[in-house]
Amino acid sequence: MTSSRPGSALGEFLRARRARVEPTDFGLPAGTGRRRNPGLRREELATLAGISVDYYIRLEQGKETNPGAAVLRQLAQALRLDHEETGHLFALADRVAGRGPAVRTGQDVRPGIRQLLETLRPCPAYVRNRTNDILAANPEGLALLAGIEDWPPERRNTTRYTFLHPAARALFDGWPAAATAAVAQLRTAVAADPEDPALSALVEELTRASADFAGLWRRHDVRHRHTDRKTFHHPVVGDVTFGYESLGIGPDGQRLAVYQAAPGGPDHERMRLLALSVEQG
Repeated sequence: MTSSRPGSALGEFLRARRARVEPTDFGLPAGTGRRRNPGLRREELATLAGISVDYYIRLEQGKETNPGAAVLRQLAQALRLDHEETGHLFALADRVAGRGPAVRTGQDVRPGIRQLLETLRPCPAYVRNRTNDILAANPEGLALLAGIEDWPPERRNTTRYTFLHPAARALFDGWPAAATAAVAQLRTAVAADPEDPALSALVEELTRASADFAGLWRRHDVRHRHTDRKTFHHPVVGDVTFGYESLGIGPDGQRLAVYQAAPGGPDHERMRLLALSVEQG
């Protein structure tokens, strides 16, 4: 589930990342006996970040509402956060401080983008909002996600598909990695607007319905959508690998996903077979 307050989300992220860092990583003594919890203690992290223990505790408890950039940078360094995780930390802090009002996800796809989806054929393509609802797609885009057309349009969501559709585990090459990336991307979206009711509803639905999702959600991993290569074990055309692009198409969180294959190769031929299967019904 999403946190009830922005400060709670910041505290949860800090606790999750603190649990992943061992004192021995910094040359600190492990101490005697077993630690009650994994990772750094609060006082150890505060010392490494150069802040007071009381101040850090207030951050974890969601009571500190305006952490400065210098403090955030020091925490990111102490926790060994990567670029995306650091950005996520700053986004959570902005929400705590009330900076940067959230832009809610738009649902209407511009006519020009719908035309573009047709122009891109036979490349599979679709438009998603920040919640990962599929707002528009060309026929190949829906056909690529085998079986998603069995669901009514209002339930066609790529994160829901990954965890709840029976075809997904066989379709995605390396389903655990695909599932981890899907949750990390959703966690990033929630950080931008933790009060978005659509995001909250999706997280709550998947937490109840999928133990895999619930476990990954507790990890607090974050990730933006990237250019990538994705392999599918498709029930109609067999194994096919695409170059994947995710492009922002407006200020309201909509993104265009496009799958491409180099002309003349076997993957391009399988893409054409996918398009042919759509035409044949």
